[in-house]
Amino acid sequence: MQTTDGKIIMAPQGISRWKVVLRAAPQIEAQLAGRGEILSDVAVDLPSVPGGLAPALAVVAPGAGPDRRGRYRGRDLEAVLEVLPRADQGDEFARTLRAHAECGIPLYVVVDPVEAVCTVHSDPQRTGAYREAERVPFGNDLYLPLADRTLVIETTGFPVEGARPGPTPGA
Repeated sequence: MQTTDGKIIMAPQGISRWKVVLRAAPQIEAQLAGRGEILSDVAVDLPSVPGGLAPALAVVAPGAGPDRRGRYRGRDLEAVLEVLPRADQGDEFARTLRAHAECGIPLYVVVDPVEAVCTVHSDPQRTGAYREAERVPFGNDLYLPLADRTLVIETTGFPVEGARPGPTPGA
């Protein structure tokens, strides 16, 4: 389930998303060692997104907890990891990235199974942009510097999909 412009959209998630979650979540969980927790596909309230968003993975800061409604808030998150869908969703990922930056989430990681690369966005600005972006090809360790520790995620087992359709070179 997603929200786009205030509308709820029911869409099945792709197998790549599931495989990334399956491989990354245990690595993150083991490194948290009781200092924070990890969420997957759980709605998180962001001020600029009615209904919130449910990222593939989110790292919750130590000591943060859900509100009376059982929901976490964007300010509770130290990092979000999202998997770029194969299907073109227009400006959806740009809006999502902007919402996370506006909320001040320190790290927003986009996993792209087609390009076989993770992009770590950091230094969020209230204007809706991240000042820094580092590309990490699959097969390299992904370093996520949190407030008081650095998580390391091995990306070797992340799924790789065929290339996105596009213009033919030389056409």
